[in-house]
Amino acid sequence: MKSKTSILIAVTAIACAFLTSCSKDDNKDNNNPEKPVAKVQVTTDATLGKVLTDSAGRTLYFYTKDAGDTSTCTGGCLAAWPLFYSADLALTDTSLHASDFATIVRGDGSKQTTYKGWPLYYYVKDTLPKLTLGEKVGNVWYVAKPDYSVMLVNAQLVGLDGVNYTSTYTAGNEITQYLTDAWGRTLYAFSPDKFKKNTFTSADFSNNATWPVYESDAFKFAPSLLAKTDFDTIHVSGHVQLTYKGWPLYYFGADAMTRGKNKGVSVPRPGVWPIVNNNSTTAPQP
Repeated sequence: MKSKTSILIAVTAIACAFLTSCSKDDNKDNNNPEKPVAKVQVTTDATLGKVLTDSAGRTLYFYTKDAGDTSTCTGGCLAAWPLFYSADLALTDTSLHASDFATIVRGDGSKQTTYKGWPLYYYVKDTLPKLTLGEKVGNVWYVAKPDYSVMLVNAQLVGLDGVNYTSTYTAGNEITQYLTDAWGRTLYAFSPDKFKKNTFTSADFSNNATWPVYESDAFKFAPSLLAKTDFDTIHVSGHVQLTYKGWPLYYFGADAMTRGKNKGVSVPRPGVWPIVNNNSTTAPQP
């Protein structure tokens, strides 16, 4: 029987080999050295639709535990989920925009490319281009897509009152999974709302700055943990608002459209403006 040490060495060797193979074609097109090769491009998967890949067609992923502005996959996690970094993206796909990409410096000093705030990773088991074996692993890893209507994060709920809350809105420490927009910004429901009926927003939108509606012309894609049939849109005073399980979705103004902020869970008291997730019940009928 192999020792734990020999197994760890083997896994690390595989990850290193994977990273080396991924970097060989990052800087040039061997057939045309003068032509830059896109470091990130969009491919189409029959099930998942548009997916971000590197220039060799290897799938890139988001990690739902990266709720803030840092990468939380460290140590042994990186052996299975190697980070993606490119100093020059050389984008050629017109559906991608350079302003959506950035670079972060990780705690170990290494650099990582982000897309819409999400650090990008490979999955070591995707040994061939266009494989998406990392989709929904542990319910926390999902393919990176340019057209998510919503995403998921796993994070501690911290109210505007500074108190840590559990998923049942009692004081305490617990990592809760919940829906965000494509940039990782928290989405909320309003507990007095009814099925596909917004009861909060004034007709003149005078209170929209406090709890802005999440406007979306049409639902596109969500992580595969979520059912597409649970999403729809409603019209609110000339605006189109996305709904989930019948709940109209909102931002909280005091979150300041910042990744990882979920201050609204305590306003005006815990549970009035809950987060929503796969465990949320369907909104009640009017």
